[in-house]
Amino acid sequence: MMNIKKMTFFKHQTAIVESNDIGDGSKIWHFVHIREGASIGKNCNIGKSVYIDTGVEVGDNVKIQNFVSIYKGVQIQDDVFVGPSVVFTNDLYPRAFIWGDEKIVTTIVKKGSSIGANSTIICGVTIGDYAMVGAGSVVTKDVPSFGLVFGNPARLKGYICYCGKRLNRVKESEGEKVIYECECGKNIEIKRMINDE
Repeated sequence: MMNIKKMTFFKHQTAIVESNDIGDGSKIWHFVHIREGASIGKNCNIGKSVYIDTGVEVGDNVKIQNFVSIYKGVQIQDDVFVGPSVVFTNDLYPRAFIWGDEKIVTTIVKKGSSIGANSTIICGVTIGDYAMVGAGSVVTKDVPSFGLVFGNPARLKGYICYCGKRLNRVKESEGEKVIYECECGKNIEIKRMINDE
């Protein structure tokens, strides 16, 4: 029998919540399905018709928009934004007739990153801290921290600040290290990637 703790979060009456690991202050809206064994942090907002599979880990202050599918093997850290209709896969070689958790591939979405609407995240990638994935992208490779990627397949197109604005002004550049100055006043140090455009 499942251990039920006192509910300190909002759950719409149409939502199905099988997990007892939901953080204080979180809001779970219409027709959401959260499977047993999923973990949801504090102050999360989970939009209409979201599916969260068993074993998924969602950090604090995460906003998941409507119609998102998050399958087993996905870890979403604190302060992440997931746009509407985003899909996370968890099997590189899906077959209807082959079963087993040994096929599950881990995907990590790091702190403060944002994923635009209708994007597909292929399993096994890491989306770095404060990175941004443009709407409609198909992410097949790791995204560096502060990286801005978009397209199909998603490619690195530049870098963004904590505030979400694109970084264009190079303050200092030495070898692999580049320091950008954002119009908001923050300086962001980036390790230049080999495939930077």
